[in-house]
Amino acid sequence: MFNFFEKNDSEIQQDVINEVKWDPSVASTQLTISTKDGIVTMRGSVPHYYEKSRAEAAAQRVGGVRAVVDEIEVDLDKSYQKSDETLAKAAANALEWDYSVPETGIKVSVENGWVTLKGETEWIYEREAAKKAIDHLVGVRGVINNIIVKTRVSPSDIKEKIHAAFKRSAEIEGREIDVTVRGSIVTLTGKVHSLHEQAEAGLSAWNAPGVSMVENKIQISH
Repeated sequence: MFNFFEKNDSEIQQDVINEVKWDPSVASTQLTISTKDGIVTMRGSVPHYYEKSRAEAAAQRVGGVRAVVDEIEVDLDKSYQKSDETLAKAAANALEWDYSVPETGIKVSVENGWVTLKGETEWIYEREAAKKAIDHLVGVRGVINNIIVKTRVSPSDIKEKIHAAFKRSAEIEGREIDVTVRGSIVTLTGKVHSLHEQAEAGLSAWNAPGVSMVENKIQISH
């Protein structure tokens, strides 16, 4: 039986190239992709920040990828350029209209097309939802997410809930993953077969109540 995880660098590189081309939201042809020891480096330029984030996500979906170095620059197309005031209003509206973003506590500032988010949430998914609400807005050059997650959950409760989530997941069930919790910071160690499995484990940890940071140190084994 063919093992999809036993790929050399050239095979991984070609798979990433194909996956990026497969994603219809990445229209730029100005990207170059290289791979060394399973680490993918992406360079070039795109006309909007959303394409940059989607290109990175496409690379992370490919089996055998251990890490992604995103050096893609946003060369904002003239037709997409907006004033900081216009972009700030659009960002505030996007957060207000997003069901997953808390109604209060999130502040927006914009400088030269870079959107900075500040404030506090009780859940990681709310923090990530706030960034996703901004990613696709016309005129965005980049997003700095400085939102802090604060909850009242004990470390033992966090660890127990993460282990339970791992057992439910078809992607990572049976994998040897260790969970360490210090305050609200979770560290994951162990080994999985792909970046996708690594990401799934990280996502499961992020979804636990009370988690403010996940240090995903899980290694990719071939």
